[in-house]
Amino acid sequence: MRIINKDELKHDAKLINELKKSIFVYPTDTIYGIGCDATNEELVKKIREIKRNPTHPFSIIIPNKNMIYEYCETNEKTKEHVDKLPGPYTLILKVKKKFFAPNVNLKDGTIGIRIPVHWFYKYIKKMKVPVITTSANISGGDVMTNIEDLDTDIKNKVQFIINDGELKGRPSTLINLTKEGVAVKER
Repeated sequence: MRIINKDELKHDAKLINELKKSIFVYPTDTIYGIGCDATNEELVKKIREIKRNPTHPFSIIIPNKNMIYEYCETNEKTKEHVDKLPGPYTLILKVKKKFFAPNVNLKDGTIGIRIPVHWFYKYIKKMKVPVITTSANISGGDVMTNIEDLDTDIKNKVQFIINDGELKGRPSTLINLTKEGVAVKER
């Protein structure tokens, strides 16, 4: 496991390709997440094993907001919420065309989508693939706002940790746009 910071990412272009092939812990505008290339079924499987979470749906960070309109069902109601991105929200949308590994969401043809307001998002855009975004903890454990609090078991199973110091956020707000009305759930 290698701990890197913003300056290292800025000055080492090879790191983007390495992240794309790895499991990594990274900062967002809310809390630290654990992620990987969401199109890589084997890496997604490893995150499920690390989190001890065989079936719970994962959300993704997309590198381009237009992907929502290309791959998800949208209408006037969804468009007003898409306009809230980037931000501390996870939009739950129906998928019209799969653009992530089948084990990202094993259930109902939906996907949670985030675009954080954080400097690390610039590097996700450079990766040009959706990235798994789930809290960097064992399922059911406390969320992580400081890498010092990262579970040793997780630390030993990731290739990179992007350190941004202590974060002051809390998990993103879920906005379910798959139902008749809009369901908002603070986490």
